[in-house]
Amino acid sequence: MRLRRTLLALVVLLGGLVVGVSGASAAAPYCGITWGSTARSAGTLSAAPLVGVATERQDCWDRVVFEFAGPVNGYSVAYGETYTEGQGLALSPYTAGGALLSVSLRAPAYDAGHVATVPYRVGEHAGTALGSRTSRDVVFGGSFEGYTTFAVGVRAQLPFRVLVLSGPGTHGRIVIDVAHQWQA
Repeated sequence: MRLRRTLLALVVLLGGLVVGVSGASAAAPYCGITWGSTARSAGTLSAAPLVGVATERQDCWDRVVFEFAGPVNGYSVAYGETYTEGQGLALSPYTAGGALLSVSLRAPAYDAGHVATVPYRVGEHAGTALGSRTSRDVVFGGSFEGYTTFAVGVRAQLPFRVLVLSGPGTHGRIVIDVAHQWQA
């Protein structure tokens, strides 16, 4: 009888440990992502012009890279309607996806002589995320008085982060990563 109680107590104890461990692993963030989806803003205006936009897919997120011909650190990124610079026209009719990430870069898309440094026109796709799980497209919203706008069409309002990176060489980059899903 005593052995039976001891075994029963051991089974209950081990069962509690298993439930505790599986509960902890179920609460673990997806790929370690703890970013959230609230607006982010930082930095100041830069004279370094935008020279390129690229998209790529990572295992846990999709990435949009804005590259500049010099150091940059200014941006504002939030979910919501995006409007063209100078005109204020909505970009949502030009984008794909269930949500719209509004990107305002605090740097121009033109050089000191006001010559465009990127080949996009307002409303044109600056990048499509073919094969991407989350990002659908990147649409140019124009550049006016040192600010450059893009609308990033994404599948849904998902967690994102913004990184400011140096290089290659003297170039600077502002990178936006959008998670493929909320935590599992």
